[in-house]
Amino acid sequence: MDTTTTTGKGLILFLTCLAQFIVVLDVAIVNVALPSIQEDLGLSQSTLQWVVIAYGLFLGGFLLLGGRLGDLLGRRRIFLAGLAFFTGASLVAGVAQSAEVLIGARALQGFGAALLAPSALSILAVTFAEGKERNGAIGLFGAVAGTSASVGVIASGLLTDGPGWRWVFFINVPIGLLLAALAARFLPADRHEVQRRQYDAAGATTVTGGLLLLVYGLNRAVDDGWGAATTLVLFAASAVLLAAFVWIESRAASPLVPFAALRNRTMVAADLAAFLVFGALFSFIFLGSLLMQQQLGYSPTRTGVAWLAITVSSFLAAAVTGARLSSAVGVKPLLIAGFVLVTLGVAWLTRVPVGADYAPDLLPAFLLFGIGGGLSIPNIQIGALSGVKGEAAGLASGLVETMREIGGAVAIAAVSTVLVSRTDEARGIADPAARQAAAVDAFQDAFVVIAVLAALGVLVALVAFPRSGRAVPEPSGEAADLVPVTVGAVNS
Repeated sequence: MDTTTTTGKGLILFLTCLAQFIVVLDVAIVNVALPSIQEDLGLSQSTLQWVVIAYGLFLGGFLLLGGRLGDLLGRRRIFLAGLAFFTGASLVAGVAQSAEVLIGARALQGFGAALLAPSALSILAVTFAEGKERNGAIGLFGAVAGTSASVGVIASGLLTDGPGWRWVFFINVPIGLLLAALAARFLPADRHEVQRRQYDAAGATTVTGGLLLLVYGLNRAVDDGWGAATTLVLFAASAVLLAAFVWIESRAASPLVPFAALRNRTMVAADLAAFLVFGALFSFIFLGSLLMQQQLGYSPTRTGVAWLAITVSSFLAAAVTGARLSSAVGVKPLLIAGFVLVTLGVAWLTRVPVGADYAPDLLPAFLLFGIGGGLSIPNIQIGALSGVKGEAAGLASGLVETMREIGGAVAIAAVSTVLVSRTDEARGIADPAARQAAAVDAFQDAFVVIAVLAALGVLVALVAFPRSGRAVPEPSGEAADLVPVTVGAVNS
């Protein structure tokens, strides 16, 4: 198929957006189903969060390798391999009868998604020319990324109340098979010469292990305490592995993350912003779903429908900013506005009352968050790919996707830490009314954590993103694929 035609590019855009849809969908689709999963499989609260974290952690941990493999071995090949892992693991998760099998399948899903997601974004990046054409495509791609999580919550509610929670995993199987058939037919073939190149398995292993131990340490700190020996050992081991990753990258012949990439200020700022905005988004949906079901008595279906406000507002804001405003005014102003709105939306829920009503107490927060996320997400992806040449598109895609998923995993762990510790305190209160008020206070405190993340995003947008047209030295060799001559490309 000729990918230079409008029809060819349209098909590629559809396939990459569908891949992004299922990857982000599965970050959130389990949220509403969590109470049903917990009851059916007999999971503790601390074990339950690993149904969410395992997927995000393995996705985030292997995204860098997945993106680099796409550059070195072929984007179409890695796209299809990731889809096979993802679809097969979804089937295993659906039939799981124990926590171990379910969490293991979720981890394997995350690994498959780590191959699929950066391949999809890099295919899009090399198909559309940088500037207005790519900004429009990434606007739609970002709209899908921003709304997939909230669509996942809606689908989770409908499926959990309908055929049951296992269908939040089974639904991926027909979608995955259809996507595989279409991708094999319509995605452009890989070039043969990429097959002989090398990749950095040691770097991928150390960074994944380090991040896994970090999040596990956050989880264990809830039960053992932040100063406990177990917690400190886990954090120390994480630091050692992450330091080893830096050492390996400085000496590897084909590093997972060449240090030259850090000279691209726009890309680095976009990656940091992705960590913060997606950390806020995923933890917001995680916490909000528990609030509505555990404290407000919402059914899974009602909880899912409640997220429509974020879904619609985020999609509309993302589609407009990606296609029109990004090329006109640039990334930085839209990111500042987006993070401000996200912060205001989360701050609204730090005062959520006992017995809150949807329209006055939840809806304004959802709309503010949705519009803010829609302004932020496409522009983060545009900035992450600014000035990056085709041969490094997978690496740049892997970096921003990694920060997205690790941000979500770390934020959910942090929010869960606050929520569980404060909820345990509330259980010791004898008076029912006071106990319920204390339980709601626990949610308020957890929302404060998310508000801090979003406020940090405002600071990053203000300080870290360069102004239009700021020149940087023109590099040579491999660095030339990663560093734009001018960061003003984000406003092209």
